[in-house]
Amino acid sequence: MYDDVLIPTDGSETVSETLAHALSIASDNEATVHALYVVDSRITAAAADDATDLERSLEEEGQAAIEDVVDRAADAGLETVGDIRKGTPAKTILEYAADEGIDLIVIGTRGKSPREKVTSLGSVSERVVDNADVPVLVVRDAGV
Repeated sequence: MYDDVLIPTDGSETVSETLAHALSIASDNEATVHALYVVDSRITAAAADDATDLERSLEEEGQAAIEDVVDRAADAGLETVGDIRKGTPAKTILEYAADEGIDLIVIGTRGKSPREKVTSLGSVSERVVDNADVPVLVVRDAGV
């Protein structure tokens, strides 16, 4: 059913719970696991003078996040692909999914209180769910 499963990662602890679900699905389907880290261009643009250093730091953080997902998927005997892209996270995740023929996106979210939902512009996971052309499994952080 699923040949390519995308796991967007930000390197947070939430990804560990997300990864457990994604690897189970990928194993059941002998799917390739795609790990994607997005260097948020809005953050680097706001940094102005320090943009280069900040971008380099975020890329290093991204590489570590990708390696964690790739290592765990490889330990499960799955084929893996890792990529770091620059852009707006939700848009870049959706573009990657379209470019790479992704069948399923498995993304984590941090639970929000009703007040946070009203005052925020929406999370990356919400934007991915609202705009994806493929199924999206949202894994809520169990610690929330």
